[in-house]
Amino acid sequence: MSGHIRLDTQGPVARVTLAHPGKFNAMSRAMWRELRTTFDALQQRSDLRCVIVCGEGGHFCAGGDISEYPDFRFVEDSLRDFHENEVWGGLLAMLACDLPLLAQIEGHCMGAGMEIASCCDIRVAGQRARFGAPIARLGFPMAPREARLVAREAGVATAREMLLEAAVFDAAEMKTRGFLNALIADQLVAADVAARAQRVAVLAPEAARMNKQTLRACREGVSEVERSAATAYRYADSAEHREGIRAFLEKREPVF
Repeated sequence: MSGHIRLDTQGPVARVTLAHPGKFNAMSRAMWRELRTTFDALQQRSDLRCVIVCGEGGHFCAGGDISEYPDFRFVEDSLRDFHENEVWGGLLAMLACDLPLLAQIEGHCMGAGMEIASCCDIRVAGQRARFGAPIARLGFPMAPREARLVAREAGVATAREMLLEAAVFDAAEMKTRGFLNALIADQLVAADVAARAQRVAVLAPEAARMNKQTLRACREGVSEVERSAATAYRYADSAEHREGIRAFLEKREPVF
């Protein structure tokens, strides 16, 4: 069993579940490819407004499936293909998705789990969650694109400790360091994230997509922000825009 990515939808909310029984949802090569396919498809869905990313069985993701590593890691070309195409392909599909992504983090969030969580917009964790990327113990570094992603979201100082000391942090510390939006009692994490998803789902969906595009441009630098400004106001005559303003003036809830 190489694990799989499960997609479920309920109304406007999708749930992407990392599932690898017996391995704390460690990412196999097949799962990375499925992650890319799943998020490429979600990007095309006009009926959805939010995506919850979670793991099966009380854990988020414990890293990569190390049992597969001897098959490809010791040859430069196959190692490059794994990181640049399979892993980064999956992560890039998440980063390029214009739907708001909410991470429901429980238990292990290590290595690949840190990378996947770093692609999400809002991260909520249970008190029992643990975070790290102790791959130095396995004798290899984090791939450049992946390291940049984690350093950007978790902070350079935190990334240094994770990668150079193989440090593992609890959820309270990661909340203090700014990686987490919320720290919740373990038994309440799923309910909290579901409630957040519903709050997102009733808001203006096109505005959410445009906000994600703008935030993505901000991440890439000033030139991207300037480029995005050329098309940033095309929503002016949209039905969503008109409804939001009209509802406020009429003192009622908007219907998007």
